[in-house]
Formats: sequence, structure tokens, C-alpha cells
Amino acid sequence: MSPTQVVDAPTTGADWAEQVHELARRRNAVVLAHNYQLPEIQDVAHHVGDSLALSRIAAAADAETIVFCGVHFMAETAKILAPDKTVLIPDAAAGCSLADSITADELRAWKAEHPGAVVVSYVNTTAAVKAETDVCCTSSNAVEVVESIPSEMEILFLPDQFLGAHVRRVTGRDNIHVWAGECHVHAGINGAELTAKAEADPDAELFVHPECGCATSALYLATAGAVPAERVKILSTGGMLDAARETGAKSVLVATEVGMLHQLRRAAPEVDFRAVNERASCPYMKMITPEKLVRSLREGTDEVHVDPELAARGREAVQRMIAIGRPGGGE
Repeated sequence: MSPTQVVDAPTTGADWAEQVHELARRRNAVVLAHNYQLPEIQDVAHHVGDSLALSRIAAAADAETIVFCGVHFMAETAKILAPDKTVLIPDAAAGCSLADSITADELRAWKAEHPGAVVVSYVNTTAAVKAETDVCCTSSNAVEVVESIPSEMEILFLPDQFLGAHVRRVTGRDNIHVWAGECHVHAGINGAELTAKAEADPDAELFVHPECGCATSALYLATAGAVPAERVKILSTGGMLDAARETGAKSVLVATEVGMLHQLRRAAPEVDFRAVNERASCPYMKMITPEKLVRSLREGTDEVHVDPELAARGREAVQRMIAIGRPGGGE
């Protein structure tokens, strides 16, 4: 029986995971889900993680089809790394405000202003931007990527201004030019909210994603002694999971997209994980619903295509990223 002949699968209830996995078997597909997806999507996926971990899985997968439950640039990255596989995203309209904050034309113009500069692009970018990039990075290996570049070389870092500021602060380099882009969800998690939550729970640890607008405030709280420095952790989503498994704290305040709480609570159910901003939910990530995942597996919607020439150029930048830094954590 072909995937299109499978009867409608329920999208709720105990049988849903079994139905999804049966559809995946018949299509010879692997289902990948980002940490910010709806909990029911995370629970049914074959693999859950950040963009770097999922990119590695996509590149090594034996399955003929990759169903990527995430946003569009992530599915593009999977296609770049696995050009011979069919890559599906359950909703092609699931975009990313950060990826949209710079275009390939804008990057080419910026490069023309700084000839000879090394372009370091956060993985949260389109395939066209990756094709204009020397090396990609994630939030977990951005510092290592920059430190691998000779200190005398100028760097163009894009598109996230908060991650760029974090890298510049950690490396101490003054020849890093940072693009003024942002993730609208992370940018909205502000320092005042973080400070108020930290003051209300002085024993809590702080897990702060470097894309957040409150990252500088978190470091200030540590420097000022308002929060013990060892309790302030600037982490990628993969790094948060590692820290969750190791923490001795009873409560943790989490500054990132709220979907991350599901994996953190699974990793350390005895810890009280709470969002710094409960409204920090990415509407694009939440566009992937159970109904759309079932439809994608059954009907093959929506297939992701990347121009082969762009993919070949972008692949070099992504492969350099994968080769540098920590093996586990991504954006």
C-alpha cells in the first residue's frame, strides 16, 4: 500500500504516535522536530533537538525522506546536507523573522564595503545567504568559529545582533562587524522581566539563550552580585539540556522560546523550569500541527527544493560549521 492509500490517522489520542510511525515506515521517512515545536510534535518525532544536531542527523539518515518539523531555513539546511533525499516540511509557510532580517543582496553589498572580510553566518539564514557565507555557526559554536579565524582578519557576523554582541564580548575582538538583525521572539525577552523573576526567586539558576534581548542584563546581574555568577548560564538550546541534567538547583528560570520547556522538564522532571516570558512563543514554529504532519507524511507535502548551485556553495559553509566546536549543541 502506498502512503497515499493509508486511511486517515487520528491526530490525538494514544494511537497517534503509532499511526505517524506507520506512515513514516511506508514512506521510508524520518521525522525530525526542533525543540521549539509543539509538545505533541516533539513526542512523536524520531529525533528532537536543535538545528545543528538535527542537521547532523539529516546528513547521516538512511531514510529516503526527511520530514522536518521546524521552520523553513532548517528544512533548507537539511536539503543542502542531503541533496539526494526528499525533504518535506509540514507547512512551507513556517518562516523565521531572524532569517528574514538579511537577504543575499544585502549581504553582497555589505561584503563589498569590507573586501577580504570573513563572513560568519548564524545557521538561522536562508540558503541564498549561506551561499554567500564562508562559515556558518550556531549559538553553541559561534565563539569557537570566530576564534578559529586569524585575529587580524575582519569578520562580518550576521544576522543576530545579540549573538554577535555575545561573541564579541567573549572573544574580545574589536574587528567584528555585527548585522542588526534579531529574532522577534527572543528580542522580546527583556532585562526587566529577567531581573524581576530573578529577584522573586533568588535561588534559581538562569538559563539564557544568547539571542535574547536580556542576555546582557543576565551578565550584569552576575557582575553586580544580584545573582551568583555560577547561577547565570548563557546557553544554546542543546547546552540548556546538558545543564538541566547536571543542575543541582530546585528551580531554573529559562529565557528562550517556551517550547524548550518541554524537553527540559523531560530531562530533569524534579526541577521547576519556568519561562522568563511565558508569551515568548514563536508563531512560525507552532504552525506545524499534528494534522499537518499527518498530511505531509501521507501526501508528501510540502517538498523543499534548493537550487543545486546555491546548495553546493552553502554546503561548504555548513560543513565547516559542523566540523568546529562542540559536538552536541546547536542554536
